[in-house]
Amino acid sequence: MNLVAYFKDTVTELRLVRWPTRRETVNLTVIVIAISVLVGAYVGGLDFLFTNILKFISLK
Repeated sequence: MNLVAYFKDTVTELRLVRWPTRRETVNLTVIVIAISVLVGAYVGGLDFLFTNILKFISLK
């Protein structure tokens, strides 16, 4: 397969792709950011909890 055929096939395949609308992109971006914040808060909460538990145990 030569390079020209490769790029022609690539362009043909990209024309078949259903690209998301601007609204879909914004909605999915907001969802990803929200889930990332929630997971970060969860992991941060666990870190805080375990850190305090270990500090409490090491005092005894």
